[in-house]
Amino acid sequence: MSKASVTPAGGRENTPTVNKPLTVLIGCDTFGPDVNGAAKFAERLAAGLVERGHNVHVVAPAAGRKHGTWTEVHEGQPMTVHRLKSWRWYPHDWLRFALPWQVRANSRRILDIVKPDVVHFQSHIIVGGALSSEAQKRGIRIIGTNHFMPENLLEFTLLPQAFQDFAIRLAWKAARRTFGRAESVTTPTRRAADFLEEYTQLSGVHAISCGINAHHYTPNFSPDVANKIIFVGRITGEKKLDVLLKAFAKIPLSLDATLDIVGGGDQLNNLKNLASVLGIKDRVSFAGYLTEAQLKERLSAAKVFAMPSIAELQSIATMEAMASGLPIVGANAMALPHLIHDGENGFLFAPGDVDELAEKLERVLTMPQATREAMKNSSLQYIRGHDITRTLDTFEALYRGEEVVDPDPEIMSS
Repeated sequence: MSKASVTPAGGRENTPTVNKPLTVLIGCDTFGPDVNGAAKFAERLAAGLVERGHNVHVVAPAAGRKHGTWTEVHEGQPMTVHRLKSWRWYPHDWLRFALPWQVRANSRRILDIVKPDVVHFQSHIIVGGALSSEAQKRGIRIIGTNHFMPENLLEFTLLPQAFQDFAIRLAWKAARRTFGRAESVTTPTRRAADFLEEYTQLSGVHAISCGINAHHYTPNFSPDVANKIIFVGRITGEKKLDVLLKAFAKIPLSLDATLDIVGGGDQLNNLKNLASVLGIKDRVSFAGYLTEAQLKERLSAAKVFAMPSIAELQSIATMEAMASGLPIVGANAMALPHLIHDGENGFLFAPGDVDELAEKLERVLTMPQATREAMKNSSLQYIRGHDITRTLDTFEALYRGEEVVDPDPEIMSS
């Protein structure tokens, strides 16, 4: 059988003979109905693999008290999910976790029953650590993907500030140990890959976009779209939504602008209080969690998407906004500059700079229709480079032990 590699354009260099379907075991610390980037990626990956004819199993903490193995439907595709007995982590608004020693025992059992061709873990923290260790003992190919930044979890650990630096060092040490078992390590962007290599001393980390079904979203080119700003994501500290609220308060009332904040999290009540203090609560909507259909409708009805976060390894929410044809205003931090091309499909602002964020948002709201349409078209062009088909092609190649060249979203969107 010929050996194919994935090219920068996301295709194959030659046409191999048809490969047999694989049995893929995906390990996650969060998985639907959980709502975060890692869970959403794992769902779309699993569903895409099922659609291509692979036998997909998922190991994840139970979403409630009921645990066991059954068929679940995610992204319209049925898959076998092994739900582990879990406990609620109360500092977080929904997070549940499985005990490490129980994950290890269940990993042994599940691996011996499923006999996967490959194990692909999405987090090294609990499930990925135990699952990769047991897979290594059995000589099973291991692929690891990192969606983790310590800053995203520190606020939920209840650790005193004095111990947080020590906790971060321990977290990266654990990451190096677990990812070191993998034949290939991936993360969504080149900047995130460089970040992971720096803090774990690993090398050769692949940058592979989480991918998105861009054609599932509906751009709105009507000239009558209201001056609605939208944010989608977890309502947590690293998202810096206080900066967004303060910036929104500076936008002239004459523009009749409104702000939609979609999502839930531990900072929700604090942000509602801040909106009241700033005198903008009647113009800010806290929509909570929405269905996929409701979210797409909200995105289509907005004029600009705002992402003030400083800790994005890729930002699926920003990609969804781009697929909806929205100009993006985001912080010049971590992976957002990979998505936001300043002056083309939106604007970058200095992280935490309230005045600059307000100015950039106002600029989008007041720009001529033709200029805004050009930005919308640029978002649609750039999101083409993150088509999930290419993501699935690349992971299939890694699962089969083939050499890959990381897909370049810039080449693919041109």
